[in-house]
Amino acid sequence: MYNDVKLEKAMYNLSGKSFTAALEELDPSAAYIGTELEALDAFERQLKRFNIRVSGADCDCVEKFFTSAETAVLFPEYVKRSIAKGFEGTVLSSVTAVKTVCESGQYLGCVLDDTAEYSATAQTVQLPESVVTEGETAVVLEKYGRLINASYEAVRKQRLDVFGVMLRGIGVKLAVSVVKKAMSVLAEDAAAVNAASLSYASLAELYGSFDCFDMTTVIANPSDASKIAAMEQLSDSKLSADGKMILPFGSELVKTSALEQNTILGIDKNFALEFVTSSGLVMETDKLIDRQLDQITVSITCGFRKIMPDAVKKIVIS
Repeated sequence: MYNDVKLEKAMYNLSGKSFTAALEELDPSAAYIGTELEALDAFERQLKRFNIRVSGADCDCVEKFFTSAETAVLFPEYVKRSIAKGFEGTVLSSVTAVKTVCESGQYLGCVLDDTAEYSATAQTVQLPESVVTEGETAVVLEKYGRLINASYEAVRKQRLDVFGVMLRGIGVKLAVSVVKKAMSVLAEDAAAVNAASLSYASLAELYGSFDCFDMTTVIANPSDASKIAAMEQLSDSKLSADGKMILPFGSELVKTSALEQNTILGIDKNFALEFVTSSGLVMETDKLIDRQLDQITVSITCGFRKIMPDAVKKIVIS
């Protein structure tokens, strides 16, 4: 049971396993199906075990994590989850078709040669070919990170919900720096609709430029996104369940400062972009456990690759 798990620093350093994965092996969530703890994962059960409240009216302060050697072991995972929540709740999740984990610093994906026409073929004629080959250009993974300087004395009395919001904010900004690379990969060599100004007609032309794929997502700089939202033709546009604006074409409007002004991207998010990473978010855990919060480093090493070029189009405003 979760009350019997021995928490140790070494759980962060097991080869090929995250801290949560190590906890799950010792305290499987499957054992709690049908109980009041069913909705919690192994880490959340440890928070319950030590009565560490990270939100709500009775939220604890940061120092609650450091009441014992075992509770201190939980702190790096709390920091990582808070930053990851901000990182993962950004544009990245709206534009990525697939995520690939690559152990090296370079990734060589496959390329599809699909130029032969799709059409009916006579019985005696060879079928048209679609050829998959190894790519010639590797994606070089780059590191994006942040050094967070916050002494223990400065934050120990800070409520965990407020501290968590700050960490999520760092995650959001870190994601924006990563998304800039994603936007440049999507925009490069994409078939373009040239327009003198941003208008509903140019958006409609962008929509009409998709053939086999659908325009599920329109991505725009905040300035351009505001112009789109203000178009008279979009006055009756619907909102999705999570509050996203849905254009008349059925496309979700995504706003991001990672895309330069006067370029609007239209993509089929199910086919356009591959997110390649060597790991998830990485941080130095030992220092956090030892209350050396003045050197919190968080980073991710990643890159992007366009999967189906036909699933990406753009408007270029001259």
